[in-house]
Amino acid sequence: MRQNKSLLNILLLLLPLISLAQTATLKGIILNDSNLPVEGVNIKSQTTGTSTNKNGFYLLKIPANTDVVIEFTHINHKKIVATFNLKSGEEFEFNPILKEDIEQIATVVVSGNQRKAVEGVITIEPEMIRTIKGAQPGVENLLKTLPGVNISNELSTQYSVRGGNFDENLVYVNEIEVYRPFLVRSGQQEGLSFVNTDLVQNVEFSAGGFQAKYGDKLSSVLDITYRNPIKFGVSADLSLLGGSIAAEAVSKDSKLSGIVGLRYRDNSLLVDAKETETNYDPKFADAQAYLTYKFSDKFHLSFLGNASINKYNYEPETRQTNFGTIDNPLALLVFYEGQEKDQYQTYFGAFKGTYFANDDLTLKLIASTYHTTEEEYYDILAQYRLGEVNSNIGDENLGEVEFSEGIGAQLSHARNDLDALITNIEHKGNYNVEDNHFEWSLKYTHEDIRDRIVEWEVIDSAGFSINPPNIDSFNEQPYEPYQGPLVPFENVRATNNTQIDRLQAYAQWSKRSEIGNHEVFYNAGVRMHSWTVNGDGIESNSQTVFSPRAQFAIKPDWNKDMLFRLSGGLYYQPPFYRELRGSDGAVNPKVKAQKSFHIVLANEYSFKMWERPFKLVSEAYYKKLNDVNPYTVENVRIRYAADNNAEAYAYGLDLRLNGEFVPGTESWFSFGYLKTEENINNQAYIARPTDQRLKFGILFQDYVPNIPDLKMYLNLVYNTGVPGGSPSYADVYQYQNRLPDYKRADLGISYVLVDAKKPAKSGWKSKFKELTLGIEIFNMFDVQNSITNTWVRDVYSKRQYAIPNYLTPRVFNVRVGMRF
Repeated sequence: MRQNKSLLNILLLLLPLISLAQTATLKGIILNDSNLPVEGVNIKSQTTGTSTNKNGFYLLKIPANTDVVIEFTHINHKKIVATFNLKSGEEFEFNPILKEDIEQIATVVVSGNQRKAVEGVITIEPEMIRTIKGAQPGVENLLKTLPGVNISNELSTQYSVRGGNFDENLVYVNEIEVYRPFLVRSGQQEGLSFVNTDLVQNVEFSAGGFQAKYGDKLSSVLDITYRNPIKFGVSADLSLLGGSIAAEAVSKDSKLSGIVGLRYRDNSLLVDAKETETNYDPKFADAQAYLTYKFSDKFHLSFLGNASINKYNYEPETRQTNFGTIDNPLALLVFYEGQEKDQYQTYFGAFKGTYFANDDLTLKLIASTYHTTEEEYYDILAQYRLGEVNSNIGDENLGEVEFSEGIGAQLSHARNDLDALITNIEHKGNYNVEDNHFEWSLKYTHEDIRDRIVEWEVIDSAGFSINPPNIDSFNEQPYEPYQGPLVPFENVRATNNTQIDRLQAYAQWSKRSEIGNHEVFYNAGVRMHSWTVNGDGIESNSQTVFSPRAQFAIKPDWNKDMLFRLSGGLYYQPPFYRELRGSDGAVNPKVKAQKSFHIVLANEYSFKMWERPFKLVSEAYYKKLNDVNPYTVENVRIRYAADNNAEAYAYGLDLRLNGEFVPGTESWFSFGYLKTEENINNQAYIARPTDQRLKFGILFQDYVPNIPDLKMYLNLVYNTGVPGGSPSYADVYQYQNRLPDYKRADLGISYVLVDAKKPAKSGWKSKFKELTLGIEIFNMFDVQNSITNTWVRDVYSKRQYAIPNYLTPRVFNVRVGMRF
């Protein structure tokens, strides 16, 4: 019934849409060697053209979000060929200097990254994302090497930015906000990132201080643009972790274009390498499509669709974890019974219409529907032995547990169901008046979420049930008989039917100008967000917040290529459903929006080293947070207190040096320092769950000089440990244990058999436009990283042992990439 309702919503939202062509503007002045304007320069692309006037000025409309080749020709000057890829509505200034020579110069590529620098946005080349896969392939695999971005779980696509949690990051695909499943508890359940890298055209990321147009989250924005195809093509990628295939085409009249991608992933290779022996049967698959129909040069209609089916069957059998010291080696042996069966099905559809009224005015209408049905069912009995390990070298029982210090069992049960339907409709526009650029939006969202949570856990030690920590009478068995009621160690039961209506709007102004000989950029805007929470058995509650933001950048007229940027403002995060639901499962409609005063001071220094381009980006930031909603993190599951009873702060420094350390390849080195603390109920400031003090990241590409087709990449991350080594039920003020530092290096080696520089003219390889074979080594140094601890009680000494839950060890993978 709910699926039919989703389809009906999509059809109803489609009816009023009118759409128009996406274009960008290329303009500039063409000069000669003497800095004099050149009149009559012919400027043409595949579909249009123009010429310069007597002042050397030109203006040309080109298609957006696709590679457009432009030729600048003049009878007395050298020809220039440039490739541009600009976003819809973007204005890009290109001022070439023509040489008095008839020889053709090399092709240059311009992507508009210069404009993004003043806005504090990092641009990542899509080809890098497709080439450098990693254990969890996708955009997130590269984000973890950027300063300020922390990922300490290679099985997860979740990331935290500058002290925020996983729920504080915005993700857009073609200006449409996308959502993640709600009930995922661990990285090995996640499957696929929403973003299909085979379809990607542009990748832009901001770690803070972003503009008003980007939405209401506290930490970051990931802005993805899928491409409009210009020709037919098929690509595929296969590995031991799954595969993907994408096809793109355009009609003969160029009015209809589309790209479709299919993906399948199986984490068995990674999960089977862990210390827990299991029967593991995951099936993660999705299909995505981006279609565009151009009714004329003035308008088009685009559709973005996604269907994802994730099935997770997990049946653990045994586990042995060795820990302790050389003098006192210990081991935990666990024997399991039972299984877990989870299923997540998500469907997403969006239509976007763009009306290009004239050269200065663009209007858009976007409508989308997201529907997810999620089931999380498990009954798992874990019976354990905790004991001393035989460490006598040469003994036939070396490594086995000889003396048990504790025995017990843990029975976990869950029957969790969630059904969420989220519908959006939004109007967006932008208008240019001379050097002023105005943008605005009005958006309505309806969220209908039905949720049932039934979870309980019983813990037994040496045959005696352990009471939960919130019961005053501690169980002293076996020394004293306990005569109170037997209760589960943890018990959560709730049924919620919640509706949230949101009205959002923003308006912002941007301008490029000059102060003397210095180039400057201004941006100022404000967001409004009003929401109402309703539901069965809860009192309706409405709130409204306003979020002013601003940016200022200056490029001094110095010999050194420097850019300085100051940005910040008030950032509110109105609560989503997960933030409204407390640890007891009940919904609190009065949860306020978390508020952050955020300021970022940045410097970008572009220079040449070894005759190659490099850039050093430095950003210092400070956040002051109020009405904070405290939470705990276990693996990737976040549980909120659903009470704005804390305040917090975060400050730090991010550095990133990128450039061609090896000619023809881009690499970067990043460093981040972060400190974030919170004060809950005025007790004192303590580290937040995301307080990851130091971070080093390296993304390095290289090739063999004498064999340039033999390439490699190194993806290296070092993060200091975060708080999270304490029991999930513990008082955070009594436990501030940190997990060990996270250290990981992934290596990939590939050989290019066929590409544009090395085409095959005959034989079986001639059927391919690109063909690459490679191997990957994940966790190359076999470091034992842990994500959480399992706490086991010794009944005799009443001591609790922290048993690390390790992530994946060293794993080998084989990969084949091809394009037809």
